[in-house]
Amino acid sequence: MYIEQAYKGFTDRWRYFVGFLIVFVFWQILGGIPLLVAVMMKSDSFATMTTDLGQMANTLGSNLFFFLIMLTFFAAMVSLWFVVKFIHKLPFKHFTTSRKKVDWKRIIFSFVLWGIISSGMIILDLYLSPENYEFTFEPVPFLILLLLSIIFVPIQTSFEEYFTRGYLMQSIGLAVNNKWLPLIVSSSLFGLLHIFNPEVEKLGYGVLVFYIGTGFFLGILTLMDEGLELPLGFHASNNFFAALLVTADWMAFNTNSIYKDVSDPVLGWDVLIPVFVIYPILLFVFSKKYGWNNWKEKLFGRVLSKEEFVALTDGESDLA
Repeated sequence: MYIEQAYKGFTDRWRYFVGFLIVFVFWQILGGIPLLVAVMMKSDSFATMTTDLGQMANTLGSNLFFFLIMLTFFAAMVSLWFVVKFIHKLPFKHFTTSRKKVDWKRIIFSFVLWGIISSGMIILDLYLSPENYEFTFEPVPFLILLLLSIIFVPIQTSFEEYFTRGYLMQSIGLAVNNKWLPLIVSSSLFGLLHIFNPEVEKLGYGVLVFYIGTGFFLGILTLMDEGLELPLGFHASNNFFAALLVTADWMAFNTNSIYKDVSDPVLGWDVLIPVFVIYPILLFVFSKKYGWNNWKEKLFGRVLSKEEFVALTDGESDLA
């Protein structure tokens, strides 16, 4: 009953309206001020300023650019925490999971499992197509990147999970009283949030199949496992190893990684394999490990009313 956890706080619709507004302002406006100022200071004039992420990275330096981009998500995460805690008065534990406490073993298992798989795929491609990669490892810039990634990547990915699979899914679920619509909307929005990534401009809109498919995979994890632990671990692992291992001029994460992809990017089957092959296998693995059942009800069933939820939880969420 992850969606119903919102009943343990205040769920008035005006609170969600105000909450979305606060998060948007901090994420898209206030959080970007340091990046804007840095670009302005590096530009000869306002007319020479660029909004191209690749050019920004080249202008500011990869690590500074990475740090400033991560600051936007830090601002967003702080604002979301404020909204959940003080506007909805929902304990962040209940915003994270339906379990009695956050299951860190789930987060770690998901992080390690996907880290092994994703890194393995990168290493395999390095072996099969070495001509597509350039070894760019520099100890000092890489160590700085490693430190920044350890601190900020979990914040960035956690915000995206808490916002789409948490705040958005819970607010829509309570409004429509079902689970399938919030799954569809939150997963689609997660994919569309990446529409301005340089990868989309370079590869075309077909790459959104990967982003939206990943959104559905993470949404299914959330509903089936009744918490955000598995998506939090998976997403952090994905971005952490992506930032450290391989970069390219046309990627959103233009970092001081170990390798640089110098090939001409082409939209191919490698975009579809994770969505239609690897993700279903992972769902099977997770389902066996954590004993998932009743898929139809958990993915397509109705959301309980507040009265029903209060009765089941012995009045724990009976707020004025």
